[in-house]
Amino acid sequence: MTPLRKTLLAAALAVVAQSCSTNKSAEKGEAKTAEGETVVTENIKQRKAGDETQTETDLNGDKKPDVFTYTVKAKSADGKDIDRLVRKELDINADGKIDISRNYDEREQISREALDLDFDGKVDQVNFYEKGVIVRKERDLSSAGKPSLWLFFEKGKLVRKERDTNGDGRVDYWEYWENDQVDRIGEDLDGDGNVDKWTKNPDSET
Repeated sequence: MTPLRKTLLAAALAVVAQSCSTNKSAEKGEAKTAEGETVVTENIKQRKAGDETQTETDLNGDKKPDVFTYTVKAKSADGKDIDRLVRKELDINADGKIDISRNYDEREQISREALDLDFDGKVDQVNFYEKGVIVRKERDLSSAGKPSLWLFFEKGKLVRKERDTNGDGRVDYWEYWENDQVDRIGEDLDGDGNVDKWTKNPDSET
C-alpha cells in the first residue's frame, strides 16, 4: 500500500461514522453471494482432458519444461482447422510444480486464472475475466480453504473490496473505491450481513 493510500485510509477511519444515501440493504453482502464461492484449496494442476494436446516449453534453458500449453482441434471463423488454445500452466520458480493455471474461452481470451502464491500446489487466489478483462479476484487470506477477500472491477478498475474478517463465511467489511481511492468503508458490527457503520473518506470527491 502506498504512503498516500495509507494516509487516506487512516483519515477515513478517523472520521465519525456517517450514514450513506445508498439503501442499506442494497449494500449488504455475504461471501456466498459473490457469484458462487470458489473452493480455493483445489489442486492448481488440472487433469488433462482426452481431446487436449499438450505442448511443453523450456523458457529458462534448464532443460526442464516450465510452460505447458493445451490446445484442442477446432474451426476458425472462416472454417479452417486450427489448434485452439484452452489452457496454460506455468512453473514460474523452476521447482517442477505448477504455480499459475490459466483457462481461455473460445476466442482464446483468458477467462480464469488460478494462482498458487505460497508454492504448496494448492490454489490461493482465483482471478475471473470477461472478454479478457479482469472482473473479480477471490483470495484465501487465512489458508482456510475458502475465499475471504473479494475484489471487484469495472472496465479493469477496482471499484469494491469485500472481506470476511472473522472467518464465519459472511462478508463483514466493504470498501467502495472511486477515482482510484477509497471513497467509503462499511462494517457489519453484529454479524447480520448488513452495514452498521459507514466511514467516509473526507478527501474523496462528493
